[in-house]
Amino acid sequence: MSDPQSAAALAPPRRTYLVVDGENIDATLGMNVLGHRPAPEERPRWDRIVDFARQAWSQDVTPLFFLNASSGQMPMSFVQALLAMGYRPIPLAGSAHEKVVDIGIQRTLDALRDRPGDVLLASHDGDFLPQVEALLGDEDRRVGVLAFREFVNVRLSELTARGLEIFDLEDHAGAFTAVLPRVRIIPLEEFDPLRYL
Repeated sequence: MSDPQSAAALAPPRRTYLVVDGENIDATLGMNVLGHRPAPEERPRWDRIVDFARQAWSQDVTPLFFLNASSGQMPMSFVQALLAMGYRPIPLAGSAHEKVVDIGIQRTLDALRDRPGDVLLASHDGDFLPQVEALLGDEDRRVGVLAFREFVNVRLSELTARGLEIFDLEDHAGAFTAVLPRVRIIPLEEFDPLRYL
């Protein structure tokens, strides 16, 4: 008969899988927040996002960054920067009509259902709704979305009633070096007047 305490001691430590839809974050930042294509200094600090993911649930992180490489080209300097920050870049290629990043993330979220660990999805996209719902079906798993709160798909936001946690890229993760020009509802307990003075 095995001892449950010794089995628990032998189990690998729990971890967070950080799944990043970089295209979605970049497009939302450019179109909805800034109103123009983000300059390099306006983009998220991806290393801060890994640090936040590690701190959010106090455990190690496996950061996965999905890229569309259907053109046959990869932004090598960006890929090297991701590698230096500990990310696993996943450059996917497919036909012009395929949303390769979305398909890759959907398959990854499906695969994570059979693995222990928590999941933090960096995206606003409702295309991942079935996979997020399925992950929430495991009561032992924490599931979160990291995004600009005001632009998260409404149906994803409704899953907070089932335990989905929504973290804000700017307010919670501190992913930007300057205050973004956002107009959104601010919970009173989070209001810091110094940010506006």
